[in-house]
Amino acid sequence: MTAQSRIDAQTHLILRIHMIWRALFAVLAAAGLVWLWTSQPDMALWQKVLLSLAASAASIFSAFGAYQIAKRNHAGRMTSLVLDYLAFVACFVFALNVGEFFIGIDALGETFANGIPYLGITALGYFLGMLEDYFPSKNKSSESSLKVVSRWVMIGGFVLFLWQVSAVNGVIYFLGKLAQPNGLVAVAGLVIFGLSLWSMTRPTISHALNTKTGHEQIINGWLFLSPNLLGFLIFFAGPLLLSFYFSFTDSDAIRPPTWIGLENYAKLLNIKFVTLASPDQLARDVVDIKIYDEVGRFTFGNTGILFAAADKFFWLALRNTLVYVLFAVPLSVIPALLLSNILNSKLPGMKFYRAVYFMPSIAAVVGISLVWQWLYNATIGYINYFITLGIEFWNNLFNLAVVDPKIQWVSDENTALFAIIIIAAWQTMGFNTVLFLAGLQNIPGELYEAATVDGAGVWDKFWSITLPMLAPTTFYVVSTTTIQAMQVFEQVFILMNPPEGPNNSTITLVLYLYRSGFQNFKQGYASAIAWVLFIVIFGLTLIQFQRQRRSSIYES
Repeated sequence: MTAQSRIDAQTHLILRIHMIWRALFAVLAAAGLVWLWTSQPDMALWQKVLLSLAASAASIFSAFGAYQIAKRNHAGRMTSLVLDYLAFVACFVFALNVGEFFIGIDALGETFANGIPYLGITALGYFLGMLEDYFPSKNKSSESSLKVVSRWVMIGGFVLFLWQVSAVNGVIYFLGKLAQPNGLVAVAGLVIFGLSLWSMTRPTISHALNTKTGHEQIINGWLFLSPNLLGFLIFFAGPLLLSFYFSFTDSDAIRPPTWIGLENYAKLLNIKFVTLASPDQLARDVVDIKIYDEVGRFTFGNTGILFAAADKFFWLALRNTLVYVLFAVPLSVIPALLLSNILNSKLPGMKFYRAVYFMPSIAAVVGISLVWQWLYNATIGYINYFITLGIEFWNNLFNLAVVDPKIQWVSDENTALFAIIIIAAWQTMGFNTVLFLAGLQNIPGELYEAATVDGAGVWDKFWSITLPMLAPTTFYVVSTTTIQAMQVFEQVFILMNPPEGPNNSTITLVLYLYRSGFQNFKQGYASAIAWVLFIVIFGLTLIQFQRQRRSSIYES
């Protein structure tokens, strides 16, 4: 038998093994699906649904891969690589959990400081090796003594580091956990799926399945994208779908959730408008106060309308959020537009001012909120201090008797939300200014030159050239600022005490969501609030998008 015949026989055998493995994997996935619904009555419904979808997809695609491998099509190789790669990642994560790897990382954080000096020894060995690049050895036939010393210093320093942080004990504990049944299953999975991946990437197998250069490029591209895609699916898309399911349950993070349908949404959106015979008519005369709570009254002469809701805090939070957006977005966008036009000029020192205006955007929210909390102090805060100085100055200058208001910025329900708005506008304005500045620098200078020739003034150029050409940038700035404003949480939570503010004047949708889900443990109800917030944000963004399309200067 020639060498080529022997290679062909081995390739045929490996492909037959892969075909059998894919068929067996499909059967095992289907059997797991049956076992899930017959032998796990205590498992939560959402877990069963997710695992069932995964098992069904694995079974179907694995059977498809077996058929394509039998036909010697490249689709079989692609399917096999994807399934084995995902299964390998799942086994790897499962092995880390069984071995309590993440708990070990926490323990490493407590002892890491003990090993820092020995990491310094490792760094010293690295720099010794770098000296070889500046002072190369004349003897090119053998490795220089400096390189040898560098390598051993690095190895010795790293070994001492591992000893100081008790890494050896951690490795022994990890391997001991993997020696248990669950750990052995995870290790077996890693070996099986790893071997399957390795064999499918061999050149002979690739050639037998008609792999082309374009196929390899596609596989490599998806491989490099896979960490981001898996992170998106596991940490974003998965929790998003899970919260959607929880919004239809009474989940409290303690007991198994029970399906209750639209009850959470009904409680959120259940409102009633009642005409009052007189503005002084009590709510209990017209509304069952066991179900509805008064939210607001609107009086018209001798009559009025009562606005009551099943959950008044949700509607208060929605009102405060919309008021916050109504003021914070213009105060963040309009000054940024004006500042960007000033900073786009050729005056000296503009680069310095660009950096100054951008600094609040990169500062920590916690630090900013604490500083503003001190500035807002009604007794010793600088804001009230300068207001007092200004009033005294005008009273003395014009012999007036203006009374110092002594504004209780965060203690008065009339000013608490406005105080939050000022902080948000101050912090966001710099980032929006940079975005507008980038848009201004993309406007062709010939347009302004032509307008100057036609006799247009500064104001005419701004209205006829700058604003229309900045429409795409303005749409992006307004949209992102609105979305950010609808999700306001950090400033309110840190600045106000309690976060809801006096008489719930600063309670927002995200804050109410946090209070419902993580303080009152009504996670099903909190999920419903989150999806209502998503619908509101999506609606506002869609309206802005439609307005942008109608007013775009690029539309033909």
